[in-house]
Amino acid sequence: MTHPTVFRFVNARLPTQDGPREGSLTIRDGTIACWDGPQEKGCEDIDLQGAWLLPGAIDGHVHFDDPGFTHREDFASGTRAAAAGGVTTIVDMPCTSLPPVTDGSSYDEKYSVVAPKAWVDFALWGGVRGNDFDRDSVSRRLDELRSRGVRSIKTYLISGMDTFRDVDADQLAIVLEEAGRRGMRVGVHAEDRQDVLQATEREQAQDPAGMPASYARARSAEAEAKGVQTCIELSERTAMPLHVVHLACGRGVDLIRRAKARQVPITAETCPHYLAFTVEDLERLGGLLKTAPVVKSAADRQALWEGLADGTLDMVATDHAPGAYPKEKTTGSIWTDYGGVPGVELLLPYLLSEGVMRGRLSLARAMRLLSSNPAQIHSLAGKGGLQPGNDADVVVFDPRPLWTVRAKDLVTRQPYTPFEGMQWQGRVTTTYVRGRLVYDRARGFADAPRGKRVEPRGSSIEE
Repeated sequence: MTHPTVFRFVNARLPTQDGPREGSLTIRDGTIACWDGPQEKGCEDIDLQGAWLLPGAIDGHVHFDDPGFTHREDFASGTRAAAAGGVTTIVDMPCTSLPPVTDGSSYDEKYSVVAPKAWVDFALWGGVRGNDFDRDSVSRRLDELRSRGVRSIKTYLISGMDTFRDVDADQLAIVLEEAGRRGMRVGVHAEDRQDVLQATEREQAQDPAGMPASYARARSAEAEAKGVQTCIELSERTAMPLHVVHLACGRGVDLIRRAKARQVPITAETCPHYLAFTVEDLERLGGLLKTAPVVKSAADRQALWEGLADGTLDMVATDHAPGAYPKEKTTGSIWTDYGGVPGVELLLPYLLSEGVMRGRLSLARAMRLLSSNPAQIHSLAGKGGLQPGNDADVVVFDPRPLWTVRAKDLVTRQPYTPFEGMQWQGRVTTTYVRGRLVYDRARGFADAPRGKRVEPRGSSIEE
């Protein structure tokens, strides 16, 4: 694949507040130069013949399991899958790698492993866990992470990982204060620990074999809403930003809507599987759809779509976290099946097909949810839109073809998806990162991975 210094997309449909409109986009030296510029000497034109030209999607919540759990996914396979789906930047979680990214040395170790494998650009979450918690240690470790460009910090109100234990409300308040004063945003897995543990004990006693409905009852909408309410109260009390990850319940949407009306500095994301499936699908698919939080009711699903449309929810991410298939996903009991689904490759196609094409979202709103809002929330310099001066992270998307989702056709390492057999409209045809063609549906991938770490806005990091 060749990489001209200056080139121009012509006969493109570009996203605007009023819908897609015909135009051109000039790329120069890896950045966006201008819209509708004249043809320059030596400039190569790429005729899109009416296809959409979109900003690359940003998946702010992935678990690529590298290093430590690469039997599930690794940074090469995960970022290749991202490129195939029009995701040009990912933000990788700190908790599903070994060691977990909780300080400078663990960050350095992970960065040295994953950086050479990246096919798209990336940033890394840091984390604060309950295992070794004290305020002085939290402060020191956050300083170390911040000096390396980390601006997003993950915590759990309930965790099933021995290497990354949950924090209680008092500890979370400390994390918010210490992270907030350093310009870092805290992301929280928001389910109430006591409610979930008590319900799990009850359901396991009644159903030791482990039916999917028992797992759903153990992780109820009420427990999730209670966790969201804790997050809102702490964000409001400390006046520090908090981001609720992978929201699945309608009551949580309502709580966040009301909090935002009070100017609480809270943001939230949901995921495609919560927008597509219900607990009835969990009963049908079993472990293939097991996640935490769990999928909820049809009413919850509708509330999530409404929250995306009205601005209550700020972004869509995938929580991409495949288990080794079939071994970890079909153990015979929902209690022992691995919780997580692959998703990064389907993020943009899903939201455009089932959101924009079906009239649930405008194209402009979808681009905010997939690109500009994640860039702002995760403080990603040069990312988040087609404005001149930004990195030329662009995706050519043909809105016309109908296609069927098949796990065997996906790039991700694990050959399963709960979306199997669904028919969607529109496909990614090419993906560019900083002006370099990294994926072409007809020709495959570029010759080598050239993804880079993204610097935080307003900062410079030494490599």
